[in-house]
Amino acid sequence: MSYDLMIKNGLVILESGEVKTDVAVKDGVIVAIGDDLGEADKEIDAAGLVVSPGMVDAHVHITDPGGGYRDQWEGYVTGTASCAKGGVTSFMEMPLNQVPATVDGKSLDIKYDAGKGKLKSDVGSFGGLVPFNLEGGIQELDNGGVAAYKCFMATCGDRSIDGDFMNVDDYSLYEGMKQVAKTGKVLAIHAENAAITDKLGEIAYKNGETTLKAYVATRPVFTEVEPIRRAILFAKETGCRIHICHIACPEGVEEVTKARRAGVDVTCETCTHYLYFDTDELDAIGPVVKCSPPIRDKENQKGMWEKVLSGEIDFVTSDHSPCTPDLKDKDNAFEAWGGISGVQNNVDVLFDEGVQKRGMSLKQFADIIATNPADRYDLDQKGRISVGKDADFVLIKPNAPYTLKAEDLEYRNKISPYIGREIGAQVVQTVLRGHVIYSKEEGVSTDFVGAFIKK
Repeated sequence: MSYDLMIKNGLVILESGEVKTDVAVKDGVIVAIGDDLGEADKEIDAAGLVVSPGMVDAHVHITDPGGGYRDQWEGYVTGTASCAKGGVTSFMEMPLNQVPATVDGKSLDIKYDAGKGKLKSDVGSFGGLVPFNLEGGIQELDNGGVAAYKCFMATCGDRSIDGDFMNVDDYSLYEGMKQVAKTGKVLAIHAENAAITDKLGEIAYKNGETTLKAYVATRPVFTEVEPIRRAILFAKETGCRIHICHIACPEGVEEVTKARRAGVDVTCETCTHYLYFDTDELDAIGPVVKCSPPIRDKENQKGMWEKVLSGEIDFVTSDHSPCTPDLKDKDNAFEAWGGISGVQNNVDVLFDEGVQKRGMSLKQFADIIATNPADRYDLDQKGRISVGKDADFVLIKPNAPYTLKAEDLEYRNKISPYIGREIGAQVVQTVLRGHVIYSKEEGVSTDFVGAFIKK
């Protein structure tokens, strides 16, 4: 048999662990794994490289279309180019920041149209759960092929923009969970207590606070833990499968672990930036590193790594949430947009911080970047190097430090808190369904071979 592509001599992360072997690809899927497999039209010599499943980043915001309000935020072309360069072969796209927000069949179709011919990686979609789509919107999104749903318990959206996203109240969360449960899909939740965090922020701002350290203090740990408990209680009541997004404190993870042991269908994620930065360095970096939940102190970070390494955190995401530079260029941190551009530096930072510095196994690395998110959102063809699965790979060069520069970024707006940081590993090649979408020698491919994954 002649293959389309052969990856040879790499240290390949299989479901059973890593092994030096070859992988053969035909028609976009993996068809053979082993030695002496024969000939292929194209060969990649991966000697000295780790061959991992391509990352499935389960938390990415793309703002396409911008609806005349956010047209200069991240679009599909630059967003998916960043994915390619960063080793992300698939991602779950959030239903907000784009205008209109993705909350019904019509807005889902608008999003699909906006992405036509612009994708370099594959995209699964979240549909939104908001107070105003409980009369058929949830069902339309299911019919349209969303892979899962997303809601906010924290305040979100701009009420001056028609069609922007909106956080749920307790009733709409409860009713929405009942409707999502009927689809069998997962509801992902941003869990922060809106009333308390909003009021603490308002008081701090009126008192003249301006720093990121003060901003962190307005969103204390209990304001994450309380809504996680509430969401879990509602899930038990409704039978809805849930996932807690971007947990930033070990106490929040412990709530998920307790519920899972009690039989609740609940998982959780954290983000690369919670495992990399700590509160004491935020003001020196500036508002580019502002996000919510906030980045907590060093001791908290240590606790989060323990939760990752113990397997209590199912996967790690970027929560890539870019904006325009003017929204970050503020003297007062409370006035800056909250969101971090990070999708391009998930794989290399996590490999360096997890595998190289903390001894994480390669199998666990592949699980938290690819296998577990693919399984949670039923992306059946994704997440593992196995015969019959999509031929999605990221090739990583270990122990190859480089310093990130702004011009290295593929983002539309080249801002990132990782600029100037030395990262101890490099993504040298990314392959999506057998197509090379990035190589260190030739850069990001000009082809648009990505597609929406409809469920």
